[in-house]
Amino acid sequence: MTAADVGEVFTVQRAAFVVEAQRYADAFLPPLTESVDDILTDLQTSIGLVSVLDGRLVGSIRVKAKDDELHIGRLSVAPDLHGRGLGAELLLAAEKVLPGRRAVLFTGDRSESNLHLYTSRGYAETGRAEVPGGVVLIHLAKELV
Repeated sequence: MTAADVGEVFTVQRAAFVVEAQRYADAFLPPLTESVDDILTDLQTSIGLVSVLDGRLVGSIRVKAKDDELHIGRLSVAPDLHGRGLGAELLLAAEKVLPGRRAVLFTGDRSESNLHLYTSRGYAETGRAEVPGGVVLIHLAKELV
């Protein structure tokens, strides 16, 4: 991901997380309140990857190395392209972009398609935490060989 991609990443991320906002009845999920400048700032300490299909940016993900773990977040795929494997491809790319022993991420407990994706790719639940507003975050991890 380059600075030139950030506007499109912002658009895809907002479209993807509107679906989540509806699921949780919360229009203020962090990915929806993040600005273009916030994304640029995050890219100073993380790596952003994008998925492009027929010249269109259709997905993105960010990964940050911390100690021996890869922290994966903001996986976003354009809603009209869900179910085509783009999320799985981005996740796999994120697991390989930096060295690490383990990949960690989280999602909401009502995000069944996200949970299905992560568990089908070898992620296992490591814990749960309730955040303000009653949303329960499920933390998952995968050992990387």
